[in-house]
Amino acid sequence: MEKLTHQEEEMLLIIFQKGRGFIKDFLEIMPEPRPPYTTVASIVKNLERKAYLKSTRYGNTYEYAPTIDESEFKSKFMSGVVKNYFENSYKEMVSFFVEKQKITAEELQEIIKLIEKK
Repeated sequence: MEKLTHQEEEMLLIIFQKGRGFIKDFLEIMPEPRPPYTTVASIVKNLERKAYLKSTRYGNTYEYAPTIDESEFKSKFMSGVVKNYFENSYKEMVSFFVEKQKITAEELQEIIKLIEKK
């Protein structure tokens, strides 16, 4: 699938939250200050063009729904982050967060336990 812009990623997460809906539905759950309707419509159309959404026409309006599962999107997104920023190494990613003090020793122990259970 085609790479998304930051705005498109944010909109897709909002659409996942709603499940399916019309542009006005997505606007309602967006944080303030909300962008104009036309901006949201443009982003949604881009997501549809990139095959992340499908639409169903009802008269002169469209209902949009994701074509990809949220967990599948998150998996692909994180894989891209690891590949592009951490030399395709999850170890490098974890080391980065440790160095920046964004993860504690206790959290690392929890991660190790999760890995050992699998």
